[in-house]
Amino acid sequence: MKLIKRILFFLLLGSITAIACKAQKTPSYFLHTVERGQSLYSISNMYSVTEADVVRLNPGSETRIYAGQALKIPQRASEQPRTVFHTIQPGETLYKLSRMYGVSVEHICEGNPGLSAETFRAGEVVRIPVVASGQPAVAEDPARVRAEVKPRCKDMHRVERKETIFSVCREYGLTEQELIEANPELKEGMKKGQWLCIPYLKADPMELPARKVDSVPPPPMDMFRENELPTRPMQTIKAALILPFLAEVHKTDAVRMVEYYEGFLMAVDSLKRKGVSIDLCVYDSGDEDASIDPVLAKEELQGMDIIFGPLYKQHIRPLADFADRHGVRLVIPVMKDDEVFRNGCIYQVNAPPSYLYSEVYERFASRFPNGNVIVLDTEEKDKAEFIDGLKAELGKKEIPMQVVTGASLSQPVLKGALRGDRDNVFIPTSGNVLALNKIMPQLKILVRENTAASISLFGYPEWQTYAGDYLDSFFELNTYFYSSFYTHNLSPATKAFNQAFRRWYSKEMLASYPKYGLLGFDTALFFLSGLEEYGMGLEHNLSSHDFTPVQTGFKFERVNNWGGFINRNVFFIQFTKDFELVRIDFE
Repeated sequence: MKLIKRILFFLLLGSITAIACKAQKTPSYFLHTVERGQSLYSISNMYSVTEADVVRLNPGSETRIYAGQALKIPQRASEQPRTVFHTIQPGETLYKLSRMYGVSVEHICEGNPGLSAETFRAGEVVRIPVVASGQPAVAEDPARVRAEVKPRCKDMHRVERKETIFSVCREYGLTEQELIEANPELKEGMKKGQWLCIPYLKADPMELPARKVDSVPPPPMDMFRENELPTRPMQTIKAALILPFLAEVHKTDAVRMVEYYEGFLMAVDSLKRKGVSIDLCVYDSGDEDASIDPVLAKEELQGMDIIFGPLYKQHIRPLADFADRHGVRLVIPVMKDDEVFRNGCIYQVNAPPSYLYSEVYERFASRFPNGNVIVLDTEEKDKAEFIDGLKAELGKKEIPMQVVTGASLSQPVLKGALRGDRDNVFIPTSGNVLALNKIMPQLKILVRENTAASISLFGYPEWQTYAGDYLDSFFELNTYFYSSFYTHNLSPATKAFNQAFRRWYSKEMLASYPKYGLLGFDTALFFLSGLEEYGMGLEHNLSSHDFTPVQTGFKFERVNNWGGFINRNVFFIQFTKDFELVRIDFE
């Protein structure tokens, strides 16, 4: 009898160990739906996990992800996590989330400044604030009792062929009622590929006691309206610039930032002439190795409405943290940085390549729906990432694409690549001047000998710096290039600005891309006029802000519900065969 009991004991111990091992193999995760422009790098940064973490749960994502794909993202492992992430399920409301996690509606909205009635929809991810055990997320009030937050789903399960509610319940040790309560859609039946929330067991020691939140939910729209800041003009706008004006090591940077400041001052003067009151403070951040802490210690900086800067990457994190703590908008005019994925105060003027490229691909396909794309593979391949992405996008749109290698850039090969029934668009694999020198002569001969064919050349933003040397060739080849920064020197607005700049400073702007004087003018005018018109409600009125820039296009969109804004504006510049220079803007 003792032998039998001992055997049963070891069998039971083995089964418990097996269950524990199985639980350890499957970490808690949530689902993220990939949006256009996002990369594995940007997604991992959004959730403060590594790319390897994401790949481990999504085999194959290291080589390709696509818009609309659902990725499993692991919850960050930490003894005292600051946040958890929740994927909104069909039928869930903001009020439901507040009850589910025992956190006030206001606190959820505070952690997700991009959340609104329009963005609160199934599939979106929201950040739920979490604090250390025993400490309330916000000051406790009589109507709410808050406790430590934990996700309602212990795991997510994807339904495989032939699985049933019974088999899933058996696998996770649930009753059918518990599974259906966590997944009400199961009342309509189970489908292959469906994702199911696996709730914590009633006896799970991690399960939190039921919490009383609001007994009567407010109307959905009212909950979001409370989160919106008032839209009314500001009496006085307090702005600051923090840039390396006196950098000794990087003197070129200092010269550029001084020009940015000069253009900025012209915009401030323009607004003051219209009656706008602006208090402007300017600080030198020093070289990239200098500490920015002395600047951040300035008492008046805490009361700013908006800060422009910095230039160096080492200064972005401390300045972004400062802006977050004090609720100050931070406009980063030049650098690209990952902080924008986690900090709702940031406006990043210069978009990361993946976001910029996604806009270009969409515009390209709409401009050349009948295209025959011919990639000219030169020895220089600095645009390989752009070409790879374009190939994938054109494949979806069924727009043909072929590659001609640099060694084969002969007239017979180029002519053989042409199609008489399509718009032939040539794109080199490099944007540098050496690549242009290689392809221009051959393409000009091709155009002259095939006058009936539709032929265009498509290229890159840096080509605008070569326009003076290649202007006639650009016109002859019906050349396009994409950009977020461009100014036509003969346009009335540019001529007026150049004249004013010379009058103010008795000099010309630097021959650079972009022109920093115009960048300073455009960014100052966009944000300061927006604050003057909309005040603290600027973020809810960005699409309504009527603004015509001289050089810099603006189309700011939040990267997620808790992060900042990226400028996704892009336009095409076309040198037509009729010797016209056209800027093609897209809605």
